[in-house]
Amino acid sequence: MKITYYGHSALLIESPEAKIIIDPFLSGNPGSGIAPEKIRVDAVLLTHGHSDHLGDAVEIAKNNDCPIFAVYELAEYCRIKGAKVKHMNIGGKLAYSGFTVKYTPAVHSSSIQEGDYWIYLGEPGGILLTLEGKTLFHAGDTALFGDMRLIGERNAIDVAALPIGDVLTMGPDDALLAASWLRAAKVIPVHYNTFPVIEQDGAEFCNRLKEEGITGFPLKAGESVEI
Repeated sequence: MKITYYGHSALLIESPEAKIIIDPFLSGNPGSGIAPEKIRVDAVLLTHGHSDHLGDAVEIAKNNDCPIFAVYELAEYCRIKGAKVKHMNIGGKLAYSGFTVKYTPAVHSSSIQEGDYWIYLGEPGGILLTLEGKTLFHAGDTALFGDMRLIGERNAIDVAALPIGDVLTMGPDDALLAASWLRAAKVIPVHYNTFPVIEQDGAEFCNRLKEEGITGFPLKAGESVEI
């Protein structure tokens, strides 16, 4: 499993079975380093509906004639925008084209602004993505919550993508505890340094992970790691 980071919370996952992108906030993100039309995937996965996660999902899905996986209300929003979708919800699992997606809880919010109105887009979620016999947990935007222990107990997580930006999600201290509860041997910090309010030191966070026996990857946009 090859994982490439495209800034903020966007991850491209590649294996011989499938290519998948999660939370593709690319064109609106000056740090992504790639244009959405360059993305070639078999599926788009969304954790929630905020614009810095929904991003270019509809465009990418249309360009690739592939589905967007999302919690029901967000999936419906994407369907209305013209994308193929797979409607899911928290706790549900779906096997598709060589990989499996399962949604977990996340403690956050999910909506998008159109004109003067905010549209509710269902509950936020985390994503357990299993392919090539390995499992990635993308926590989405979330606070620390106790059931992360249960997620770690019930799933053999090879790598976890955890937000560390603070203010809008959990910060480094809580993310460090989350990594332990999730029993993740490897962690990719996400959702930091895109905007001034979420500036953090990813390398320092990974140093703290190392002290706990966890390998951290403070990837820069465009960098990859093989799991």
